[in-house]
Amino acid sequence: MTEMLILWEWAGFALRWLHVITAMAWIGTSFYFIALDLGLRKAPDLPPGAHGEEWQVHGGGFYHIRKFLVAPERMPEHLTWFKWESYATWLSGAALLMVIYWAGAELYLIDAEKADLATWQAIGISAGSLALGWLVYDALCRSALAARPTVLMLLLFAMLVAMGWGYAQVFTGRAMMLHLGAFTATIMTANVFLVIMPNQRIVVKDLIAGREPDAKYGRIAKLRSTHNNYLTLPVVFLMLSNHAPLAFATQYNWLIAALVFLMGVTIRHYFNTRHARKGNPHWTWAVTVLLFLCIAWLSTAGPRPPAEDAAMGPAATRLAAADGFGEVQDIVLGRCSMCHAAEPVWPGIHRAPHHVMLETPAQIADQARAIYLQAGRSHAMPPANVSWMEPDERQAIVRWFRGAAQ
Repeated sequence: MTEMLILWEWAGFALRWLHVITAMAWIGTSFYFIALDLGLRKAPDLPPGAHGEEWQVHGGGFYHIRKFLVAPERMPEHLTWFKWESYATWLSGAALLMVIYWAGAELYLIDAEKADLATWQAIGISAGSLALGWLVYDALCRSALAARPTVLMLLLFAMLVAMGWGYAQVFTGRAMMLHLGAFTATIMTANVFLVIMPNQRIVVKDLIAGREPDAKYGRIAKLRSTHNNYLTLPVVFLMLSNHAPLAFATQYNWLIAALVFLMGVTIRHYFNTRHARKGNPHWTWAVTVLLFLCIAWLSTAGPRPPAEDAAMGPAATRLAAADGFGEVQDIVLGRCSMCHAAEPVWPGIHRAPHHVMLETPAQIADQARAIYLQAGRSHAMPPANVSWMEPDERQAIVRWFRGAAQ
């Protein structure tokens, strides 16, 4: 079982790696085409139907790019579709969600202090909320609000804030941030898969059949693409937030997430305006800094007091009763608890790293897997071995966990 755990951890790491790589490809192409679209210039020799052109230089060569608002007069022989970057990012993220949060629901997803959910209930809320979010968003975009993009964007922001608050009522802080990011990313990828790409296929089909494509398909795709543009940076923040306890392990984590969405708007507005050559709105950076300072203040405002230890579940009870637990408890208290405590005593540490506390038998048993992997099978903890954990102590951790697993 312990060897399978090692393989499972490596599978999770491989998925993280894949997810980051595909996200880089998706975000890179998205930002590139937004900048390209906004920077197009008029030229006297543009062919019929062309909106603008751009000359670019890269890698020792020159590129001449022209954009047609609807479509060119005839179908080109070669056409590159940009879609797999988005699909691969969502698929790898969904797999990572299953491996980390669904398979580890008791540790990473469920917060019994908020909602005493069974694993299947928590997974149902997780998956169902992502699907429901897309359906509501899509209905709004297909309504008359599509003609009022500013109002539609405000409604989208309100929906994201509401979802963040809702997630915070049932899930752990870490899962709340991650799920809000997944919720947003689902909207973005579904925009590509269910709206933008089908519309482009309709245009291509009309071209092949010799019909003049309807301009409405381009307008619809443009609206969804604009939403994706403004949502990209907040999604990246939310995906990284699980490494920042000050973001997820605070009372106002859902409000912090809401302000991050506003920062995404101010930052993208600056770059979009510059790319469109419509000015240099420095005020957006001042607003962004103010929003960031508000986030920093919220991260320490009204923190939740550490709760009393809840009754240990079956797995934690088995681990606490296994041979060697008393020895491991002494090791953890002596080598780890100076940082991983409600009131850390290690200089410069003001909060338990990653909000993990190791002061009681229940806390140590609940974190058995992490202790085994990070202090037993590897030397990740303590960092730089600052508390001088001995090799025989690491072996004691391994023996205890393996014995309990068997």
